This record gives sequence, structure tokens and C-alpha cells, in this order.
Amino acid sequence: MRRSLIAGNWKMHGNRSSIRELLEGLAAGLATGINGVDIVLCPPFPYLSDVSRWLHGCEIVLGAQNSWCETDGAYTGEVSPVMLADCQVRYVIIGHSERRKLQLESNELVARKFVAAQTAGIIPILCVGETLAERNSGAAKSVVAAQLDAVLNLVDASAIERSVIAYEPVWAIGTGVSATAEQAQGMHAFIREQLLGLDAESAEVVQILYGGSVSPDNAAELFAQPDIDGGLVGGASLNAQAFIQICKSVS
Repeated sequence: MRRSLIAGNWKMHGNRSSIRELLEGLAAGLATGINGVDIVLCPPFPYLSDVSRWLHGCEIVLGAQNSWCETDGAYTGEVSPVMLADCQVRYVIIGHSERRKLQLESNELVARKFVAAQTAGIIPILCVGETLAERNSGAAKSVVAAQLDAVLNLVDASAIERSVIAYEPVWAIGTGVSATAEQAQGMHAFIREQLLGLDAESAEVVQILYGGSVSPDNAAELFAQPDIDGGLVGGASLNAQAFIQICKSVS
């Protein structure tokens, strides 16, 4: 049976003081975990070691927001997945829409990052999703399929089982406008159907998250959908009580 996963992506927000305060708030409600739910926090790179230390003994696990497609070398400014593993990172976000847009990351580069992360023993959270223009033109499914295919061309079924997929409609990220539960479920079902072509068991096991203005107000309805296994939460994960409520909405 699939477990649910809630990942908090803090993006480029916070400082050591505010992050410590946020973690103290989360610890009160999440330190012992929530039955059937894996909880991951993805702070900015400079605070990974601090957060790892502060999470010691807690059920919450550490994630990172990005990693490079090679394990070492002359790649100034990039971070190796091997380095992240050395910092006790267990998950890494790969191919977030902001990196695809701002850093012009191609589907092929994202796929290589996915493989490198798994090679280092880290679980990749692969982000896929369409822009508003792509949805309005009827290209949403073909865009998502191309993003998935770039990875599926490089890996086998076992790799998919050791990954997480996050559907994040670009038009709903940070806008306060979430996809409806029906829209989100429709794309999640499509993603799972695409994975069936690789392996039926892997398609059933893999966790598919929704990311796009998830809030305490819409979390329960989203997570009640049969193919939505949790959330990749942005802004709401910076508020301890809001994030705790979202995590508890799974059940």
C-alpha cells in the first residue's frame, strides 16, 4: 500500500533564526510523525547542516532543493548529490518548474540529475507540470508526458519505485490559485497511466504528489483523490501551524 508524503519546499526564504523558530513550531505537532505519512523538509542549502542537527531524533527527514547531474568535478556553484548524502539528505527536488524556467533546465538535464541522485542513494522528487498557455492550448498532457519520458528513457521500473513524482501546474505555483481537485486528479491519473507502460507494480507503488498552492483550505479535498498521494508544499510550509494542518489532512 502506498504511503503519503508531504514535502515542504522553503525555496529561498528564511535565516538561521527564523528557521530554528519554524522547526520548533513543527516539532510540537510533527516530531512523533503522523501514521502513514512521510514528512520531508527542504531548506536552502546553507541551512542543511543546521536543520539536520535540529531534526535529530525527530521523525521528519531532510530534503534538498536541487542537485547536479555529476558526482564531482569542475562545476562551480553546483552541489553534488554525493555531498548531499554526506549531509544526511534523503530526498532531493529535481526539475522544479522554477529551475526549468529560470535556469533553463531541459528535460534531458533533469533526467540526468534524477539518475545521479539515485546513484548517490538519494530519493529524487521529480517535478513535472505545464504552463497556463500549454494547458489552454490542450498540450498539458503532452508536455508532462515528454518530461516523464526523458527520465523513463534512462531508467528501469525499480528506479521509479525508488522515486517520487510531483505534479506542479506552473500556473498554480505561488499564485494562490490551485488546480481543482478534479483537474489535479485527472493529471495524476494520466501520470500513473504513463507509468503503467513501464511496469504495473511500479506505477501502483510510486508516490505522486500535488504541488501548486496547497493550503489548509484545499489539502483535504486534494488528498482525498485516489491518485494524489500527498503534496509538495511551498509557501504554506513556512507557517508551522498551516503545514501541520496540511500534514494532518492526509488522514
